[in-house]
Order: sequence, then C-alpha cells, then structure tokens
Amino acid sequence: MPRRKKRDFTRDVGVDLRFDSDIIQKFINIIMERGKKNIARSIVYGAMDILGKKVGNDDKKALELFNKAFNQVAPFVEVRPRRVGGSVYQIPMEVPPKRRSSLAMRWTISAAQVRSGKDMSQRLAAELLDACEGRGGAVKKKSEVQRMAEANRAFSHYAW
Repeated sequence: MPRRKKRDFTRDVGVDLRFDSDIIQKFINIIMERGKKNIARSIVYGAMDILGKKVGNDDKKALELFNKAFNQVAPFVEVRPRRVGGSVYQIPMEVPPKRRSSLAMRWTISAAQVRSGKDMSQRLAAELLDACEGRGGAVKKKSEVQRMAEANRAFSHYAW
C-alpha cells in the first residue's frame, strides 16, 4: 500500500483567444502535431467558421454547436478488464469526467481524419455537424462502447 497520498496534478491549459473556452484550447492541443500550434488553431478555427456559417455567422452559436456535439460523443460507461480467479472479465464502469472529455476529443479527431474531404477543417466541421445530429464515426464509436458495457452488465458486481 502506498505511504504517500497520490496528488492529482492537472496542468492548466488556459483558454483560447477567440472563444475564451478551455475545451477549445484543449482540442487545439490535441490536434497539434510536432508543436505546430498555429496550424492546429487554423484547423479548429476553420471548422468553427464552417459551423458558424451553418448557424448564421455567430461565434456563440458555433460554440454551442461544438459543445452539443462534444456532449453527444462523450461516453458515460466503458468496460475495463479485471482479472478474477484466473479469467479476465470486461467490467462496465462509469467514466470519470476528465477521461470522458479526452475520449470524446480523441474519437472526434480520429473520425474526422478517416473522412473523405479536402482539408482537415472541413472534415472536422462535417464530423462535428454529424455528431450534433447523432450520427458520424465518433457517435458510432460511443454507441459501440456503451453497447459493449450493456452486454457485460452481468459482471458489474466485480467492480469494487
């Protein structure tokens, strides 16, 4: 048993310049590859511009649309493997809020990357629009994970 109490260290990522949102800033950081933050910003802001055009050139409504899509993709339950008596069971567990948001971002980005389209901002905007309406690759991944948790509900008594 550990003698020290585990410290929960979370680094503050700040807020983005345009929307004043920490979720958008975290999303930019996840999209960023090899330290190219300006490219990641242009991808996210380009996608938000496309969302804004769909709702009438309004940044607040575009941010609301982004948050709605984000909430559609975020999973509430997932399965975790647990070894009990020599066999491994997939046990459904509630997803903590921090992991929920990181999974939603990761799934949205990966679903946008496999889409067909001209550039990443258009693919990301299309994925976010589909997520708002309850379809798309990221929402499909969420429903697949939750269906797996529902199928393994009989093993939930092993979650202690």
